[in-house]
Amino acid sequence: MSLFDLTGKVAIVTGSSRGIGRASAEALADQGARVVISSRNQDACDEVAAAINAKHGDGTAIAIAASISHKDALQHLVDETRRVFGRIDILVCNAASNPYYGPLADIADEQFRKILDNNVLSNHWLIQMVAPEMRARKDGAIVIISSIGGLRGSPVIGAYNVSKAADFQLARNYAVEYGPDNVRVNCIAPGLIKTDFARALWENPEAEARVNKQTPLRRLGEPEDIAGGVVFLASAAGRYTTGQALVIDGGVTI
Repeated sequence: MSLFDLTGKVAIVTGSSRGIGRASAEALADQGARVVISSRNQDACDEVAAAINAKHGDGTAIAIAASISHKDALQHLVDETRRVFGRIDILVCNAASNPYYGPLADIADEQFRKILDNNVLSNHWLIQMVAPEMRARKDGAIVIISSIGGLRGSPVIGAYNVSKAADFQLARNYAVEYGPDNVRVNCIAPGLIKTDFARALWENPEAEARVNKQTPLRRLGEPEDIAGGVVFLASAAGRYTTGQALVIDGGVTI
């Protein structure tokens, strides 16, 4: 059996209608998992689920829209997953937001709270919701998509970086609490990836060339580059890895 085999496992992936979330859901399905596609837009989720089902067979993926801003919506996501698939083995907290660009000193309280609520508190809620059954089974994997921004300062996305640094500690703390029950909790810290979040950069040839020159691998990342890390952490290949921040950035932070 492959160390990466996920046959029989059920995974929830938030923010999975596009970008890193979609690539991660597709990669998990490729390894045999049944996946739950979730974002705010039901139609977008339906499209991704349909594509996965067309590739792997009906019943491989379902679509459940949910806003990470609302605890009741996330509880519905978890409850519906259990109703349809009967269990949750893997949680990938990918959805996040950043409504403010500029100096941290100038951010409004409402903007800062939204960033912390969506990028930290929502992950805490979801972990609380799925962990009991994982702990009871003595098996489970939780992956939070953080950012290399959580490792450095920024004059433009400082509040976002604060939230991503908090995600590292969220994973460490839950890893300590849930480790005795064989539930692993880790973060992935992507560098610049070709997603909508960084579109303004990679659609500008001069800006992309400048970033590529500063990157040891000489390119921006693709969503699939992060999906491989998700599969590793969700599968038996990562069974002795917990509380970690796995940096996948083409070498930028070195």
